[in-house]
Amino acid sequence: MNPEALVRPELDTGVPSGDLLLAFAAAIIGTDRKVLDSARTALADALGSAAVSGASAVAGNFSKNDRVANGIGIPVDDMVFNGTEDLREQLGLNDYKSAANTFRHLSGD
Repeated sequence: MNPEALVRPELDTGVPSGDLLLAFAAAIIGTDRKVLDSARTALADALGSAAVSGASAVAGNFSKNDRVANGIGIPVDDMVFNGTEDLREQLGLNDYKSAANTFRHLSGD
């Protein structure tokens, strides 16, 4: 898998139909119903209807978990934080406003 493709859609994800999964993910958080319908249809045509259900469940669960964690201020553990430095840099994750929650709670180890 190529995680940089998550922020640079012109790159190959290394995942079968990864481009369609990314388009579906973008459509889910968008506001255009036609784009969502098109992304859903393309994903179903390529990977089957179970892929649409699975991708929807993953997206919904991630959104729920992320919102709960942000809402109650659960930071990333030091071990995870330190082990993901390169990936966070590559994807620009430290630039997200919510990253301040993690930085504030780090022990400095």
